[in-house]
Amino acid sequence: MYAPPSMQLGRNQAWELIERHGFAVLVGADLQATHLPLLLERSEGEQGTLYGHFARANPHWRTLDGNRALAIFSGPHAYVSPAWYASQPAVPTWNYLAVHATGTLELLGTEATRELLDRSLAHFEPALLDSLSREPGYLEKMQTGVVGFRLPIETLVGKAKLGRQRSEADQAGVEAALAESRDPQARQLWRYMQQLANEESMS
Repeated sequence: MYAPPSMQLGRNQAWELIERHGFAVLVGADLQATHLPLLLERSEGEQGTLYGHFARANPHWRTLDGNRALAIFSGPHAYVSPAWYASQPAVPTWNYLAVHATGTLELLGTEATRELLDRSLAHFEPALLDSLSREPGYLEKMQTGVVGFRLPIETLVGKAKLGRQRSEADQAGVEAALAESRDPQARQLWRYMQQLANEESMS
């Protein structure tokens, strides 16, 4: 991913985006892609490790085992009108946040896959895990339909294209328009802009 130094996110910022926007696109060398949620374990490896599972019927997992893969995470994004800038003339653009993580994919064994399913349910809906655990054999049956995997992150690139190279007046105009937008993505992007600006002022 093209990410000029001025737009790059730090490791912790990239991790936070993954955790908040964990629905990813997983791509292999053959250019097949699977859309799926991924969980991040920050403590495993210098860059962290991603965990997820395929439907067993999805042939994609067979081509990825032991091979390099790319996980793409998309954060909030929004159209930016040139009318929002103080400086004129100007052109429209699109502001966004994204993270790309690459590594060599490893399939999980039976026990590790069961642990992953438990961890996934505990993360997304703890009450459901408790309910299903009381149904004899249900989780084991569910496990037969999936293939778990881990992706130790070797390269982690986060990008925040937010127009921060523009003047303060231009940035203020964009922030005001995004904050007042009826589009939830635009308002979420505005909140990210506020957060990153606060982090920079404290560093």
